[in-house]
Amino acid sequence: MRTWTTPELPALPGQGTAPRLFNTATDRIEHPAIADERATLYVCGITPYDATHLGHAATYLAFDILLRAWRDAGIDTVYAQNITDIDDPLLERANATGVEWRALAEEQIGLFRSDMHRLGMIPPEHFVAVTERIDEIAEAVQRLQERGLAYPVPCDDAEGADLYFDTREAERMTQWRLGDVAPYDRDLMEILSAERGGDPERLGKRHPLDPLLWRAAREGEPSWPSPVGDGRPGWHIECAVIATAELGRTFTVQGGGHDLVFPHHEFTAAHATALTDTPLAHAYCHVGLIAYDGHKMSKSRGNLVLVSKLLDGTHGGSAAGGADPSAIRLALLAHHYRAEWEWFDADLETATRRLEAWRAGAQRSAADPASSVAVLQQLRQSLANDLDTPVMLATLDAALDRGVDDPALIIDAVDALLGVKL
Repeated sequence: MRTWTTPELPALPGQGTAPRLFNTATDRIEHPAIADERATLYVCGITPYDATHLGHAATYLAFDILLRAWRDAGIDTVYAQNITDIDDPLLERANATGVEWRALAEEQIGLFRSDMHRLGMIPPEHFVAVTERIDEIAEAVQRLQERGLAYPVPCDDAEGADLYFDTREAERMTQWRLGDVAPYDRDLMEILSAERGGDPERLGKRHPLDPLLWRAAREGEPSWPSPVGDGRPGWHIECAVIATAELGRTFTVQGGGHDLVFPHHEFTAAHATALTDTPLAHAYCHVGLIAYDGHKMSKSRGNLVLVSKLLDGTHGGSAAGGADPSAIRLALLAHHYRAEWEWFDADLETATRRLEAWRAGAQRSAADPASSVAVLQQLRQSLANDLDTPVMLATLDAALDRGVDDPALIIDAVDALLGVKL
């Protein structure tokens, strides 16, 4: 699947340091293992039925900053991202709106590409739709079945049976253990499973948390022929197959929003480990969730702030001028990527004022300017400390208010490290 145009990153003097990152799986900040100066990143993509809201943008921006940090440290990067273009929420939206599901997915993927391009995000080298890999996913499910790690659960509304992953057997036969990625107790896991696409109360399952691997064909639903019967993939097996196919058995960072910790990343790791006999990622990094109007921004609640409407100036029904993409980036970067916070419409106004102040500061003559080389060093130090963008922004506030001795260097640094155009 095609992506979008790669932004040009200015070359900077010297070199940064590979960042230390908070690893959800170990609950500490650490250096993810990087082999041969090559970092590999997998970030879970959108389900294309309501793209792109600020929660999406914050997630992809965090990993855009990580890619910039690695590249500034002289590390080659390989980035993969999926698109979940077949899933229950997409089908439900298509049915509710009377739009054919493939047409809806194509429209929303196009909008997502446009939003990412306009925001200056580094695109993945591998941008893979689930529907492009159905055969490979079905073959993976078959291998799990042959290993005794998948079992059938009969269903009243289908001729075949759904296939589920056997969590207890996987713990016995593989290196993976429930809780390796998500440091939660079992009661919380069951609650999160029910809230996030699981079915812990389904009869016939061997364990409440066992996740769906393959959904047998139902009347009126898309399905594909496969060696495990007509049907379509479950959620977690999709990412396990795509990630390992594009990045290898083990990669540097698995990323996504914090709501993916469980069950998605937990069972993606379980499936991949069961298929490859190798743990999936060296680090699991997650972005805090954003609220709006007093509640977590979510498609189900409908309290979304859409990037396209901010860029076009139509958010909230207004017809004002569109937001500067750099201002949107600054509004998000003002919060640490792991923080949970609430978006207010005034945040964009604040970010726009900051952007204007920086642009003015970059043109200002100063009697006692700050050292641009020293400012660059401070920016790199903050970036290396778990992508501490709020400190980077405070550093630039002070430096550009005072004036700097080499404005061109700061303009390039802000562009290369933060993706903000001065």
